[in-house]
Amino acid sequence: MSGAFIIAARRTAVMPAGGAFAGLEVHALAAPVMLACLADAGIDAAQVDEVILSNALGAGGNPARVAALAAGLPEHVAGLSIDRQCAGGLDAVILARALVESGAAQVVLAGGAESYSRRPLRLRTDPAGGAAVAYDAPPFTPWRDRDPDMHMAAAALADRLGITRAAQDAFAVASHARARAAVHREIVGIEGVLRDGFTRGLTPAVAARARAIVGTVTPANAAVAADGAAFCLVVSAQVAARATRAMRIIAGATLGANPQEPGLAPLGAIARVLSPPLVLDRSEIMEAYAVQAMACIQGAGLDPARVNIGGGALARGHPVGASGAVLVARLFADLQRGHGLCAIAAAGGIGSALVLEA
Repeated sequence: MSGAFIIAARRTAVMPAGGAFAGLEVHALAAPVMLACLADAGIDAAQVDEVILSNALGAGGNPARVAALAAGLPEHVAGLSIDRQCAGGLDAVILARALVESGAAQVVLAGGAESYSRRPLRLRTDPAGGAAVAYDAPPFTPWRDRDPDMHMAAAALADRLGITRAAQDAFAVASHARARAAVHREIVGIEGVLRDGFTRGLTPAVAARARAIVGTVTPANAAVAADGAAFCLVVSAQVAARATRAMRIIAGATLGANPQEPGLAPLGAIARVLSPPLVLDRSEIMEAYAVQAMACIQGAGLDPARVNIGGGALARGHPVGASGAVLVARLFADLQRGHGLCAIAAAGGIGSALVLEA
């Protein structure tokens, strides 16, 4: 046996910004999840070689190092922080796989943590000495005309593909219904919270009353900003051989695509990890917007009945840097046999995908 394996995967509940996790810093969200992964796998903290943490909205620095120290990991664990926006949590797992398969590490905790509630205010200084200007999002391309607002990009995609608001709303209603019916065994209790805070009994009538953000995109069919964390324990074959449960990482890819249509960016990455084709028992596809998820499911030829069985981000929320790792934690919890896919889009036209084998 060779390669890289996931032997544990956990996450917090996902809570809307300003909710139950509003007072928690990134490391306070991350540390309990990391420790739960180690406990599940029976791995001592001294065995951890590295922590890779995705964070998109923080103040910089090295939150991976802060989280490692907060979790009581050995001081030799330096911590590596990455930012690939929405795709970062999945990319952390892909990077961990590369470290393990190269022989540079045996045990890596990889994932993401995001506090939308505690994100810092951003100011752009004026080189001419004028007042600093506040901004919420950085540029994702060097061209203003090819760097769309995410809501506008989703609405434009819906128009181009002919995906109606009613279809988007129906997709969102189904996501909430599946999430309400599911048992999410992968959640680590923090602040006494064991259920995703945004999941509700959304109905077509309620969705229809939502005011438009842009075009057919509304608060009912777009994911809410949120706080949360998720991590996986990625290990070598030698370590996995002693584990009670292990899933092999078959393939992982991150590719750039047209920055003006970020919602379709995962299609290239999905095609790469599914070459040659595989029969998928489960898929976890990011639902930043209903239209984005619908377009990826259709474009990749996935079976809708096997996608987001326990609900998706429309029913959870979107803790940006952690969302990709949340997908992996969900897949690890639900995949009992065969192969499973995770895929996510990011601003700037970036798509990431990962395949696991149970």
